[in-house]
Amino acid sequence: MQKNTSQLLKESMGIHEKVIQAVSTAENEVCEIFSDLDDIMAFNQYKVLDVFQKCRISDMHFAWQTGYGYDDQGRAALEKVYSMLFKTEAALVRPIIVNGTHALTLTLTGILRPGDEMIYCTGRPYDTLEEVIGLREEGRGSLKEFGISYKQVELKENGTIDLESLRDAISTKTRMVCVQRATGYGWRKAITIAEMEEWTNFVKEINPNIICMVDNCYGEFLDTKEPTEVGVDVIAGSLIKNPGGGLALTGGYIAGRSDLIESISYRMTSPGIGGECGLTFGQTRTMMQGLFIAPKVVNGAVKGAILCAKVFQNLGYEVCPKPDEKRSDIIEAVKLGTPEAVIAFCEGIQAAAPIDSHVKPVSWNMPGYADPVIMAAGAFVQGSSIELSADAPIRPPYIAYFQGGLTYEHSKFGVIKALQALFDKEMVTII
Repeated sequence: MQKNTSQLLKESMGIHEKVIQAVSTAENEVCEIFSDLDDIMAFNQYKVLDVFQKCRISDMHFAWQTGYGYDDQGRAALEKVYSMLFKTEAALVRPIIVNGTHALTLTLTGILRPGDEMIYCTGRPYDTLEEVIGLREEGRGSLKEFGISYKQVELKENGTIDLESLRDAISTKTRMVCVQRATGYGWRKAITIAEMEEWTNFVKEINPNIICMVDNCYGEFLDTKEPTEVGVDVIAGSLIKNPGGGLALTGGYIAGRSDLIESISYRMTSPGIGGECGLTFGQTRTMMQGLFIAPKVVNGAVKGAILCAKVFQNLGYEVCPKPDEKRSDIIEAVKLGTPEAVIAFCEGIQAAAPIDSHVKPVSWNMPGYADPVIMAAGAFVQGSSIELSADAPIRPPYIAYFQGGLTYEHSKFGVIKALQALFDKEMVTII
């Protein structure tokens, strides 16, 4: 870290010399990993640019529509960009998809029918999907209420998909098999593209009619391929995570086979209307611009996650994934051990934010979660987890989940402030 930067951090921002040194040491130890990430970023940046040029994106695609949104050229162009980028037959990219959970719910309810069976083969899904499936708070429109059955296959001890157990779980009723790419609130590595390809081929050999679905949240642009390029039938994600690049104000996307996307579009609006209606509310400009810069933004976030892993690993904490392990999402889990340490960590992240840095995050019973959750996110877009953020369910073993940063420097500052918060409260010793 340069002398002027260190001086600013110490004199103007109250960062202790030991904290700066701990982060600088860790940064020097992971610099070679960063160069490999830059190659992936460059590939994806040119891939996105190539798609924009081939789709002949023009200023006219940024215009407003009103009413029903018929013949919205901007919406059509945006969805063409996504379908080409993910190498799928069709896509839905809409501000009326309110978050990643909504995108996944539309995918599940749009495809599955009474009597069908779905299998999650990455263990228990993210908390907010539990009510969607019917694992918690049965009723209220859950899949279980509509007669759709559910099975769950746990991952192996090494964090990979247990294909043989999956074979045993698949039945004649199995309509869809699902993978959650990101760790969620688990203690595991994200599922890689190579693992998804092996999984998809395995499922299709058993029954080619089974639909392979991937929850792609937090995973876009982590590799040179996306799940739909290795045989996955349909993916879903959020625009205020990776692909929105921090500029999309809201929204979600679903991409995949055209017949599946059509069925999902009927659930999104209504049968017979599907994707033909639905305003974009003048958001196509920010959605497209966010997507264009997303590879660079994601690159900074991944570097920040690796730095976080190295800093806290050096201090004796368990981290997942480890700094040198291959990544398939932008999330870094740090096992802090106590609720007080988790809260201090999140307070540090909040204090590093450009927005609401003066606010202290508190845990609360958020809709869709089984336990109180603390979330730190002083973001330009509310809830945007491609911006610097951290969150944690307040439950043993008390793990904080760090992610995001529109620039590497800001993600790095999040690590600095989280460590500083723990240091100030004498919860960590820095030699």
